[in-house]
Amino acid sequence: MTIGVGGSSPEAALAELSDMTAGIKPIQLDEFKQRVEKAQSIMRQQNIAATYVNAGTSLYYFTGTRWYASERMVGAIIPAEGDVEYIAPFFEIDTMKGFMQLKGKVNGWHEDESPYQLMINLLKDKNIPEGKIAIDESAAFFIYDGLRQVSDQYEFVNAKPVTAGCRMQKSATELALLQRAKEMTLEVHKAAAKILKPGISTQEVTGFINKAHQKVGAAGSSFCIVLFGVDTSFPHGVKTPKILEQDDIVLIDTGCLLEGYNSDITRTYVYGDATSKQREMWQIEKQAQAEAFARAEINTPCGDVDSAARNYLESQGLGPAYQVPGLPHRTGHGIGLDIHEWPYLVKNDRTPLAPGMCFSNEPMLVIPGEFGVRLEDHFYMTAEGPKWFTEPSHSIDDPFGYQA
Repeated sequence: MTIGVGGSSPEAALAELSDMTAGIKPIQLDEFKQRVEKAQSIMRQQNIAATYVNAGTSLYYFTGTRWYASERMVGAIIPAEGDVEYIAPFFEIDTMKGFMQLKGKVNGWHEDESPYQLMINLLKDKNIPEGKIAIDESAAFFIYDGLRQVSDQYEFVNAKPVTAGCRMQKSATELALLQRAKEMTLEVHKAAAKILKPGISTQEVTGFINKAHQKVGAAGSSFCIVLFGVDTSFPHGVKTPKILEQDDIVLIDTGCLLEGYNSDITRTYVYGDATSKQREMWQIEKQAQAEAFARAEINTPCGDVDSAARNYLESQGLGPAYQVPGLPHRTGHGIGLDIHEWPYLVKNDRTPLAPGMCFSNEPMLVIPGEFGVRLEDHFYMTAEGPKWFTEPSHSIDDPFGYQA
């Protein structure tokens, strides 16, 4: 029997967990100001007159304002020179002020008025009568379309050079938040493995993982994929998941939020005894993850990390490229306020690795009609090279390293 898998009840496993958020330091006002200053520096270099950041993670990143994106235009204008100002429905102004950390004027629009015209008027008031206006790439198309229809004096461009240019490289405070979030999720993984038993459903495991993440101090519900048996060969799950049976392979991919920052860890092991093929593929997956990590050096293009994992898999008779049996998706993704963000460990992403960049490392193996193996841990770049947030899974028989 796999070490650390089964043998406990949900109640007992939850009782072993405790709040892990002591000493956590949220992002402070000075850091939000520094982010805006960096964005303005990038904008001046790229001849961008102003950037619109939409409600969601980019608005929070630059201003500390937590606000969800909806059908109403809510966001902030960051000029290349000058103070940040906000746009929001008039009836939300006082509410928005309560959420703002980086204070600024809130420009309101009534429900029968155009927020797009309001933004154009605001730009002109800021002595920006023309030029490039960058639009948050996560903003809905209706915002770009609305702006385009009310003005032909501006060139609306993708804000990715500004948003990603700032967000890709994490600060020490961000790295600390990501580190703790991932430590929390790893403890939840250990607890979830203990409650497995034949007949348990994926919904029961998911429900437990939500409670476990809350017990260690995470906010809200967990991101969660739980798969048993042949279902593990579908990277993101199936419509009707099967219940756990003896000797099923198990794949659990989950994460949580800590001060808005994401964790995302996957473990694959067997409830019972692994077959020789499962052992072989598990070990190949582990080595592919190691090959990717070893290639992650400062200034190396992100795509070369993906190629390192994929080349190794091809040497083992898998693939080639994205063919299965083999690795059907990218090797990894950036992570921060969004669970998937730039840059990406995929062949066509030539972004040079730089200190502070954070990535998942998950070169999943899919064996169609049989099973899948995904081992996912995250690393961040330092001046000396990559460093794991969480150490990779130890072995298929002892995935959490209890006897390492």
